[in-house]
This record gives sequence, structure tokens and C-alpha cells, in this order.
Amino acid sequence: MTVIGIIPARYDSSRFPGKPLKNILGKSMIRRVYEQAEQSELEKVIVATDDQRIVDEVLSFNGEVMMTSSEHISGTDRCLEVAQKVANVNDIIINIQGDEPFIEPQQINQLIAAFTDKEIGIVTLCKRIEKADTLVDNSKPKVKFDDNKKAISFDRVMNSPFEDGVFYKHIGIYAYRFNVLEKVCALKPSSLEIKHKLEQWRWLQNGYDILVLETPFDSYSVDTPEDLKKIIERFGDSN
Repeated sequence: MTVIGIIPARYDSSRFPGKPLKNILGKSMIRRVYEQAEQSELEKVIVATDDQRIVDEVLSFNGEVMMTSSEHISGTDRCLEVAQKVANVNDIIINIQGDEPFIEPQQINQLIAAFTDKEIGIVTLCKRIEKADTLVDNSKPKVKFDDNKKAISFDRVMNSPFEDGVFYKHIGIYAYRFNVLEKVCALKPSSLEIKHKLEQWRWLQNGYDILVLETPFDSYSVDTPEDLKKIIERFGDSN
């Protein structure tokens, strides 16, 4: 079994075109994601892109990159195209978000460790919510799970009062057994996926279990130029 990290990186983001190549404290965002992933227990890291400019950037720091179709609707589909070229049936595929330049290697390792259980097919992460305003922020999906840590639902807004319970932010990194990744990518969009604009619902509605592990580390994604400014301010002193 080989554990492969794949980083989907698309140039033509609607909200922030070219963001994989944006400079973050002296390095491109895609380079920072790649170097963070390399510090984990992954045996191979590959960038999956549809743009030659990203290919050139990854090659400039001796990273591994593959050109993929420009027709993919999601990063999951882009991951599958690469996985089908490099993975074997028993391999584990980690889909690492290409817009999280300071992802913690420990988060990736936590996902990898879950696959000692041969029944596990899909794993993701969550972080306990500490601020009430996160509950109504639809850019930060939430996850509910049962006592066995299996996902029950994914939502963008939680209407329950913050004081009434414990809530979890979904951390958008996924790990799959290769054969499971192939199967979920063959599924058609589901009703709740379309309603919530969250791909995870497609897997749940088709009977796939998603193991949800709690991490102490938050995620800091770059979706807009404003996000980029905030992340540079946050991490500037330590880099």
C-alpha cells in the first residue's frame, strides 16, 4: 500500500484567478502547500493541474506535477485522473486542498493512520467551533457525526444557538482508498449535494460512510484576495 498526496490546483478560479501562483511571504501558494505536504508521512506528492503556468512553477522547485483535463468539475475528479495513472488498487489517496498554504503535516498523518482499519473507505477532519459567528458563516461548512465518528450531515449554516451544544467546522481534506475514490467519482450529483453545494452529500446519499476525525488544527484557506491579506498577516512573523 502506497499513500499518495494529490493537490488539485486550477488557475481559473472564479473568485481569485491565478491564486495557486500568488506570492505568500516569498513563495507561491502551490509551493507552500507542496512543501507542507512533503513534511508528512506521504510517500508521494503530486500536483494535479490544467494550466502550464502551474506546471512550470512546480517544476521550478523540483516538485512532481501532472497535467489533467480542463473539463473536471471538482478537485475530486482531478485527483482521480492522476490516481488512475499512478495508483494501485490498495493505495490510499489524500486529496489536499491547493489553497491551504499552511496545512499542518500532522493533519495529513492523522488521515493516514486511520487506514489501519481495513473497513475505512473515506476519512476527513473537523475542528471544534470556538466562535459563535462561525455557525452562520456559509463559507465554512459544518459537520455532524455519530458516536462512531461517522458523518451524519454537512451544512453551511447552523441555526442552533451556540450555547446549546458543541459544533464542528469541517476541514476540507479527504482521504480515500483508491477503489472507493473511483466509485464515488462515478456517482451522479445528489439532491442534497445540489441543495447545499457540498459534494460530500453525494457520498452519504449513496450509502458511503465518511469517518470524521477531530483535529486541534484549524484550516486557513485562500478563496479571495482578502483571505490572502489575512493569511500573510497571520503567518508573517513566523515565516
